[in-house]
Amino acid sequence: MKRVSFEMEFLFRASPTILYKFLTSPACLVRWFCDAVDIQEDVYVFEWSGSEEVAILIDDIEEERLRFKWEEAADNEYLEFRFEISPVTNETILNITDFCDADEVEDQKKLWASQFDMLRRETGG
Repeated sequence: MKRVSFEMEFLFRASPTILYKFLTSPACLVRWFCDAVDIQEDVYVFEWSGSEEVAILIDDIEEERLRFKWEEAADNEYLEFRFEISPVTNETILNITDFCDADEVEDQKKLWASQFDMLRRETGG
């Protein structure tokens, strides 16, 4: 199956500083993203329902961008979070880029929307 990238955008009242913490801190990641996580330098070992996936943090500009490379993914695939401030509402815009099989895009978008709803609740908006 052909792999494709997709992008999504979410608005948060929380600052980039708070969102950055929720994307990089084990204590915060388990509140919205995974069941468990072990971080050793730039290597993140995520656990969901007893299954582990390893991601390497390949780009980290605090409060601006995070890019992960999944260990099992193709070389050109990544998971990226980008932060910006809306000039109109002063809210934080969190953009995500991810990859999946072409026939799974809608399911992946629903999953990310659900994850970010949980993140929004955890960060207070």
